[in-house]
Amino acid sequence: MNVARAGPGLVFCIFFIVSYFTNKYVLSVLKFTYPTLFLGWQTCTGTLLLVVTGKLGWVEVKGFTRSAAVLWLPGSVLFLGNIYGGSKALSMLPIPFFFVLQNVSEVVFILIIRVTQRERSSWMKLFSQVLVLVSALTLILHNPQFGPNAYGWATVHLFCIGSYRAFQRNSKSSHLRLCLRTFFDTEFTQINIQFQSLFISFQINV
Repeated sequence: MNVARAGPGLVFCIFFIVSYFTNKYVLSVLKFTYPTLFLGWQTCTGTLLLVVTGKLGWVEVKGFTRSAAVLWLPGSVLFLGNIYGGSKALSMLPIPFFFVLQNVSEVVFILIIRVTQRERSSWMKLFSQVLVLVSALTLILHNPQFGPNAYGWATVHLFCIGSYRAFQRNSKSSHLRLCLRTFFDTEFTQINIQFQSLFISFQINV
């Protein structure tokens, strides 16, 4: 019984780790250091999967109002900052370093919830978050060779992750289904990345 319960979690962990190693390979080895094209096809694939599964009736991507979509816009902006900053940081940092810094997003989330909702956390939880923060700061101080650019993008990434989670919890559009939020996020990211790609192409041609 315990093995059956642990199965989906194990599969998720495997796919999670493989996806990061794949992203690292594409960003570092294949030199997609400016990740507009890389993120473009990723978000395009996500959007197409949602549309196809919606047509097949597996998920429902209808039944939302325009006001709900507008209210969710800050979440889509944070999602864009999350994947863009994460891709830039991952292209410059080793995967173990990236994971250590990414854990700080939980600290950002707890701080925002504590300020906005006056929610108190247990001492054990606060102590664990302090350890996460100290480990990340120690890592940065003892490994300056990656430079402020890598750590700067990592900061953008973890801040956007924590803020996105807090926005999901506090937003008036939190009643939107997960598939709808994902659809809005991928569409918004795809449109913005396409504009960036066109701007870069124009600058190169000029």
